[in-house]
Amino acid sequence: MSAPTTASPAFSTFETRLDVRPDDIDMNRHVHNSRYLDYVLAARYDQMERCYRMSMADFLDRGFSWVVKVAHIEHKRPLEMGDSVVVRTRVEALHPRGVRVEFEIVKASDEKLSAKGWFEYVMVHADTGRPALIPEDIAAKYAV
Repeated sequence: MSAPTTASPAFSTFETRLDVRPDDIDMNRHVHNSRYLDYVLAARYDQMERCYRMSMADFLDRGFSWVVKVAHIEHKRPLEMGDSVVVRTRVEALHPRGVRVEFEIVKASDEKLSAKGWFEYVMVHADTGRPALIPEDIAAKYAV
C-alpha cells in the first residue's frame, strides 16, 4: 500500500547543531555555498536516527534509499569560521513515493537566518535505483 499524500503544519520540526569546519571555508573566507546542502544532509542523517528512529542504515537494510530530486536554497547571510549553526528541518509534505523537507540554517549565536530552502526526496529501491512506494510504517514514522 502507498502512503497518502499529506501536507500538514502538524509535522514536527527537528534541530541539529553543527560547527563550521576549516574545510567549509572558501576563498572569500566564508562558508562555500555547497556546504549548506551538506549541513542539511548531515542534519537529516542525524534526525533520521535520533528523531524518526529509523537511520539510513535501517532503510538500506530494508532495501530502500533516498535520492534528491530537487534542491532549492536561498542564501541570506554568510557563515564564517568559528560559527556554529542550527539546522532545522520539517517534513512539509509526504507523497506516495517521496517527501518534501523544508529547512533553515541559523547562526547559533544570534539565531539570524543564514539560509533556507527545501528538498524533494524520492524513495528508491537500493538495488535498482527505481522509485519505490513508501511503506505505511515508514510513512507513519515521518508523520510525527
